[in-house]
Amino acid sequence: MPAIVNIAAYKFVSLDRLPERQQAVREQAAAAGLKGTVLLAEEGINLFLAGERAAIDGWLDWLRNGPAFPGLLDDLEVKFSTSDGVPFRKLLVKIKREIIRMDHPTIRPAAGRAPAVDARTAARWLQQGKDDEGRDVVMLDTRNAFEVDEGTFEGAIDWRIGKFTEFPAAVQAHRAELEGKTVVSFCTGGIRCEKAAIYMADAGIDHVYQLEGGILKYFEETGGAGFHGSCFVFDERETLDAGLQPRVNAPAA
Repeated sequence: MPAIVNIAAYKFVSLDRLPERQQAVREQAAAAGLKGTVLLAEEGINLFLAGERAAIDGWLDWLRNGPAFPGLLDDLEVKFSTSDGVPFRKLLVKIKREIIRMDHPTIRPAAGRAPAVDARTAARWLQQGKDDEGRDVVMLDTRNAFEVDEGTFEGAIDWRIGKFTEFPAAVQAHRAELEGKTVVSFCTGGIRCEKAAIYMADAGIDHVYQLEGGILKYFEETGGAGFHGSCFVFDERETLDAGLQPRVNAPAA
């Protein structure tokens, strides 16, 4: 059995005292022997870490219940996968302007989330081609083009963006193809599609949802129904199949 547990999580929540929190996170993660990346910003936290199960569990307990984030991360939702080795070379804990860069400071998910659709409901909508009110459903891939090339949902909209900061302009250029439809934005773990859904709603596009937990949660809950290929991840595993395992002989991006 794989001995390493990989976790991915994020939460949009207002954070202050970032250098102090950065030091605490780094010290606790290093003491637990974890590797990966934690990003902190005034808008929240985003993390990808790996380590032994007991170390991961202990660090998550500290993150949720310890003194560094009192009452802020106790409901943090985490996605788990396993691997034979640690897919990160070192531990990085960084302070950023945004935990996922969009360059639209008025988009603040901590002030209120966009509506979300869970994985099983999304799978049902995909199968029937319509939502529960009879509107046509379109899946909108908010990831970069090289990620989409590894795999995506059948029939998903792909605007071939090179980086997430290009997403707002792409919405404005292509918004006509979204009108009158239920739009489900999706990404790897949920963070980009959450910002994307808020932006589209603010831009006046109706019936917009984010895929709760992104592709990784969709794999976990549905086995990847309607998804073709694998999901690109930003670590040494490169891509994960619908069983959340590194894809063997995955094609180059």
